[in-house]
Amino acid sequence: MILAVIMLLIGFVMLIYGADKLVDAASSLASNFGIPNIVIGLTVVAFGTSAPELVVNVFASISGSPDMVMGNVVGSNIFNILGILGISAVIYPLTVKSNTTWIEIPLSLLAAILIFILADDFLFNSGAENFISLGDGVILLMFFVIFLGYNIMVSKQGDQKLEEFEIGKYTTGMAVLWIIVGLAGLVFGGKLIVDNAVEIAKYFGMSERVIGLTIVSIGTSMPELATSVAAVRKKKVDIAIGNVVGSNIFNTFFILGVSATILPVTISPPNFTDIWVNIFSSLLLFVFVFTGRGRKIEKWEGFVFIGLYVAYLTALIMNW
Repeated sequence: MILAVIMLLIGFVMLIYGADKLVDAASSLASNFGIPNIVIGLTVVAFGTSAPELVVNVFASISGSPDMVMGNVVGSNIFNILGILGISAVIYPLTVKSNTTWIEIPLSLLAAILIFILADDFLFNSGAENFISLGDGVILLMFFVIFLGYNIMVSKQGDQKLEEFEIGKYTTGMAVLWIIVGLAGLVFGGKLIVDNAVEIAKYFGMSERVIGLTIVSIGTSMPELATSVAAVRKKKVDIAIGNVVGSNIFNTFFILGVSATILPVTISPPNFTDIWVNIFSSLLLFVFVFTGRGRKIEKWEGFVFIGLYVAYLTALIMNW
């Protein structure tokens, strides 16, 4: 048991370190070939920061652990809003840009609702088993393509928010080497996390759903937490909130989409509680933008987010 915990922690270190090195090296390599910063931000950085969730979900899908697949995606999205935005808003109020208010946050809410629609097959066929099928995965990936198209359109209109990313400087040879190291860290770290998380869940009699919603989802969201907290401390609040909302959209459309195309994701009844919490969190974020003065997430709203997340975690742990 102790060995499983140690290996799980090693897995998280390898996963997060691997993702960080992969982003730095791939960004540097792209820059060496003259690719603009905005394109690097839309591709390498976007994919790299969500690589931990993606790798864990791929291994969970291959291992036949649908509860962990759903737990990681939905748990990460809930933690991103209630946990990361809550902590960020407590540090400094988050001013929300017009595009984020009217397009990105509603799209994040739509993504949360879409999970429910695709998961609840019983809603349309009373005799059906609830699962997210390969066809559903393709639908999610199509939405992801639309989201990428939107980002490209915004970048052409001069939105510079992605250019804030600092690109590391490596020679081409060193960049390739670090890309290999980063990928190895992702692969081996992801495998360690899935295998040992399942082992820990079995030892404590905990469901894979709960461990996916707690330890795994929080662990794989550490890059987003670090990025948002660092950004808000520098008063770059648009990066902090854009990072979280973009991650939620990415998690739903791309990561869950890829997972479902590998293996259909069976939805157990308790999953719907988490899906509804995800919808509620996304809706609350939209509502909080319009409370108070201006389009801001105020400090008191940050405390509300954190309080709700603590209550959700407590409910999960008490009922595992």
